[in-house]
Amino acid sequence: MSGIFAPELWPFSLAIVVLIGVAAAEALALVIGASLLHWHADFADHSDVPDGLLGWLHFGKVPLLVILVIFLTAFALTGFVTQFAARAATGSFLPALLAVAPAVVAGVLGVRVGGSALSRIIPRDETTAVSDASLVGRVGSVVIGTARAGKPAQARVRDQHGTSHYVMVEPEGPDEILESGASVLLVRHLSGRHFQAIHNPKPELLSS
Repeated sequence: MSGIFAPELWPFSLAIVVLIGVAAAEALALVIGASLLHWHADFADHSDVPDGLLGWLHFGKVPLLVILVIFLTAFALTGFVTQFAARAATGSFLPALLAVAPAVVAGVLGVRVGGSALSRIIPRDETTAVSDASLVGRVGSVVIGTARAGKPAQARVRDQHGTSHYVMVEPEGPDEILESGASVLLVRHLSGRHFQAIHNPKPELLSS
């Protein structure tokens, strides 16, 4: 087990620590009714996809946080495999900087392949852009957290073009609660992607 803490492994151990930190922060965010992914949603909500290397790596198609997780996972796994394979073959680890090179390549390729798959799944605004305020009056559903006054939760709504948007909603009434899975109607645009909502008064209107 002492080999795990060797200095030649520190870049990959650091990547694992960052991954654990991201997972812990996301878990905490879910408990308090938010999500780190929400703060990076704009990277997957615009039709203006960067050209060149950034476009090749799916920036603008996949949330930045997801790209980071894919890169760190591929980077760390490749680094550990490379180092332990080298130790099995030669009896010692490679210098850290030498082992980082293939790990970086694997991380980039992981983002390319993984991002390509995820970009087909994650909803994006690929049609006509709409203003945030135009979403008022649309029916959606709470997808992450429980919304209370002053404590928003994440909801998914569709615009008039059928494109999904992820917004933060809180109830209009001070004592109202919007639980995860609830069908809601956006009634007021507060700021950015922050709205007030009420329970869908017409159940026959399907939530998005």
